[in-house]
Amino acid sequence: MGPAVHLVLFRSLPENDLHLLIKKLKPKSFKKGAPLVEVGAVQRELYFIKSGIQMAYFNSLEKDYVMAFTQCPDLCAIPDSFSFQTPSHFRLVAITASEVDSLTYVDLQTLFDQSPALERLFRRMTEKILAGIITRHVELHSLTMEERFKAFCKRSPHLLKEVPHKYLASYLGIDPTNFSKLFNSVRI
Repeated sequence: MGPAVHLVLFRSLPENDLHLLIKKLKPKSFKKGAPLVEVGAVQRELYFIKSGIQMAYFNSLEKDYVMAFTQCPDLCAIPDSFSFQTPSHFRLVAITASEVDSLTYVDLQTLFDQSPALERLFRRMTEKILAGIITRHVELHSLTMEERFKAFCKRSPHLLKEVPHKYLASYLGIDPTNFSKLFNSVRI
């Protein structure tokens, strides 16, 4: 598939700016369960997902807390580790076998210097990600567990088949037993 899979993200870029980006992308593969970023490591590469599903989470008191799932055509990163080049407090793993194109932090900064259009586009993508995080935060704090479950099912129904339910329950802030009850009883 190559970098063309990302054209949907970059359709507003002038062709020469797109070529600057494509020249810097490097393909990578991750097996199911493989780490993309470990706790304490600095994320040096941004990933453009071509296939597969990834999960960002942290562990506290022997319990995993899922923060995000990514899939094609998402960008995949631990934002603070990549953006500030600091050690990650979170783990990023491939839930399924995954194909990505990677772009180093250094290359991205160089591209920003070369192309105001690329910098503007990445700013817009970051703003969209931030808006999604705010929506998720509001949902976690204002919706009932059934409303959170329904909203998730409406947004990402395919993940119900591809992601272990214990991770979906954690992501939604629902006890796994209650998640199972909702999964078996709520009509979407």
